[in-house]
Amino acid sequence: MAVNITSTYAGEFAGEYISAALLSGNTIANGGIEVKPNIKYKEVIKKVATSGLVVDATCDFTSAGSVTLTERIIQPEYFQVNQEMCLTPFQSDWEAAQMGYSAFDQLPPKFSDFIIGQFASEVAAKTESNIWSGVNANAGEFDGFTTLMTADADVIDVTAGAVVVGNVVAEMQKIVDAIPATLFGKEDLHIYVSQNIAKAYVGAMGALGSGIDNRGALWYQNGAPLSFGGIPLFVANGLANNTAVAAEKSNLYFGTSLLSDQNEVKLLDMRDLDGSQNVRLIMRFAASVQYGIGSDIVLYS
Repeated sequence: MAVNITSTYAGEFAGEYISAALLSGNTIANGGIEVKPNIKYKEVIKKVATSGLVVDATCDFTSAGSVTLTERIIQPEYFQVNQEMCLTPFQSDWEAAQMGYSAFDQLPPKFSDFIIGQFASEVAAKTESNIWSGVNANAGEFDGFTTLMTADADVIDVTAGAVVVGNVVAEMQKIVDAIPATLFGKEDLHIYVSQNIAKAYVGAMGALGSGIDNRGALWYQNGAPLSFGGIPLFVANGLANNTAVAAEKSNLYFGTSLLSDQNEVKLLDMRDLDGSQNVRLIMRFAASVQYGIGSDIVLYS
C-alpha cells in the first residue's frame, strides 16, 4: 500500500487538533475547571471583596463598610512541538490496523490524521500535568495550580502526610475541616485529589465493615463518582501524589487561545524535498491556568 501525505494542516482547521489535544486531559474533559477558550494575549479576572456592609439603621445615608476590587491576570504561554520522524514504523502500524489487525474499532482514515493523533495524545497528557503541577521554570511547562497556590499566602494550607488506606479518611477530614464556612456547602465545591488518594479512599471504603452496600472491595465501579462528607471528589490525574485541593470549580480557570491564529498543526512530507523517508510535525498552541480568590482555596500538600 502506497502512502502519500499531501495535506498540510494549518490555520482554522488546525484548531480542531489543538482543541482535541488540550481539552482531552481528564481535568478539562470531565468539566473539572472553567475554560476560557479564546484569550488572544491576556485576560483580567476581577475579584471583589466586601466587609462591614451591614450596620444599624439611621435616617441618614451613611456609607459603611468597604468594597475592594482586585484582579488576577491569566496569560496563556506559547508552546511548540517540533519532531522529525521516519515514516516506516508509523506506516506499518497504520496499514496493519487498516487491514483489520487491530483491537481499535475506529482508526483515522488518513495516514496524516493517524500521526497527528499520536502526538496529540502526548500534548494532552502533558497539559493535564501542567494544569496541576507545572513549573514555569521547566521547559514546556507553565505554572500549575499547586505552584501558584503554594506561593500565595491567602490560600489555606494543610500539611499532607503519606496517604494510605489506613489514614486516608483522617487525612481527608483535615481538608474538610479547613474549608471556610463561607465556602462549605457551595454547589460547585469539589475536592480535587491525586490518584493515590483516590485509590486509598476506594480501598478504605471497601474495607469498611462489609463495604458499601455489602459489596466489600467490589463496591466501586471504575470511573463512578466519589464523594467525601457529601462533597464531590474529582480525581485529577495531573496532581502529584499526596496532594489535594478544595475549591469551587468556578474559581479555577484554564486559559488557551484555541481560536487564535497563533495555533497551528502542520505535517510536512519531506520525501519530495530531500529524498528522505521523513515527515516533520509542527504544533503550536497556548495554555495557562489561574484562580480567582485564594482565600477560598484549601491546598493539601
